[in-house]
Amino acid sequence: MDHSKTILRQRIRRRHRVRRAIRGTTERPRLSVFRTHKHIYAQVIDDSTGCTLVSASSRDKQIRDAVAFGGNKQAAELIGRAVAERAQAAGVKQICFDRGECHYHGRVAALADAARAAGLEF
Repeated sequence: MDHSKTILRQRIRRRHRVRRAIRGTTERPRLSVFRTHKHIYAQVIDDSTGCTLVSASSRDKQIRDAVAFGGNKQAAELIGRAVAERAQAAGVKQICFDRGECHYHGRVAALADAARAAGLEF
C-alpha cells in the first residue's frame, strides 16, 4: 500500500476516534482546531444545531497583520486568545476541546493554553 494513503487513513481514523467521544452542545460547544503547514484555524461549533458560533484563523486580517507567519506557536497563541475573546462576547464560557486529527502538542497545545488563559473553561 502507498505510504501517503496509509498516513491519510491514520489521520482519518484519529479524527473519527476523537469526534466519537466529543459532541458540542448549546451549553458547552466544541472548540475545533485544524492546522496546515502555513495556517491554523479554530471554530466554536454547536453540534446540536450544526452552527459555527465563532471562528478565528491566522488568515483573518487583524491577526495576519500582527503575525509574520501563520504556522508557528506565536500565531497559535494569538488565535487561541482571539477565539476565546470572540466566544466570550457570544456568551460562551465553557467548551469541549476537539484536537481533531492533530496530536495535542506544539501549536495545538499553544492554542489551547492561550484560550484557557483568556478565560475559556475546558
